[in-house]
Amino acid sequence: MKIAFLADPLATFKTYKDSTYAMMVEANRRGHTVYAFEQKDMAVLGGIATAKASQISFTGDATDWYRAAPAVETNLGEFDAIVQRKDPPFDMEYIYGTYMLELAEAQGAKVFNKPSAIRDHSEKLAIAQFPQYTSPTLVTADEARIRAFQAEHGDIILKPLDGMGGTGIFRVKPDAMNLGAIIETLTQNGATTIMAQRFIPDIAKGDKRILVIAGKPVPFSLARIPQNGEVRGNLAAGGLGVAQPLTERDFEIANAIGPTLAARGLLLVGLDVIGDCLTEVNVTSPTCFQEITQQAGFPVAATFIDAVEAAVSAG
Repeated sequence: MKIAFLADPLATFKTYKDSTYAMMVEANRRGHTVYAFEQKDMAVLGGIATAKASQISFTGDATDWYRAAPAVETNLGEFDAIVQRKDPPFDMEYIYGTYMLELAEAQGAKVFNKPSAIRDHSEKLAIAQFPQYTSPTLVTADEARIRAFQAEHGDIILKPLDGMGGTGIFRVKPDAMNLGAIIETLTQNGATTIMAQRFIPDIAKGDKRILVIAGKPVPFSLARIPQNGEVRGNLAAGGLGVAQPLTERDFEIANAIGPTLAARGLLLVGLDVIGDCLTEVNVTSPTCFQEITQQAGFPVAATFIDAVEAAVSAG
């Protein structure tokens, strides 16, 4: 197959942990031709979506890891599969990219994850569709509602709806110290909607990333354990990643949600679970492939490319 990856600049990849890198290497190992392009490389002319895409070859070196052929303007419909791996922020540019990828679908390409499904699933807000698995949660821009929520639950987490890597997350304890300032900052004085959740003490045991591929959970999660007094377990915020088998509750959540999301066109999903509670549904560029493979021996990238091949073959 001809597989194209819409990703951030390849030169920024940290190959020892990058999940997109693992996908690309596995696809190449199987004999597929791998291409890469960035969102800025896409264009639409006369209703046809194209991109300046480069064929990628692999050196086997961990740092100087690839060679990119000169970019060629390519009709996106010529690719058998396009894997959407651009990181947030999920801003209007990101949304414009999903519209271009929808045109690529109309031209015959299979896009993973499905662009409209990415657009329809806010990674924070999507948990509202599955309240039976979540901690008490409020989504609002209204200060009075947030204050009432904090008064009811005491220990809460406040976070933006469009963040990633743990950015902008605040914990407010029962004393409500700095609550007003935090609300003003996150909501931009009531102009921006945010999320509040009751604090889950099990964060001390890790924020578990559960990968779901084609509706089925990978049997190991990566528990991202906060370090140095942090409340955030995100690896980008210094969390320690520890692979561990899924618990019975983890399987319950993943098996209940996974098939529903897969049916909507989300081939790869990263569920974040703290304790027994679902906290996020990651659909843009879920990570942790390499950490799980390195520590638990489960071939995550191979499982994902299996799923891409099966989806393309199914037509």
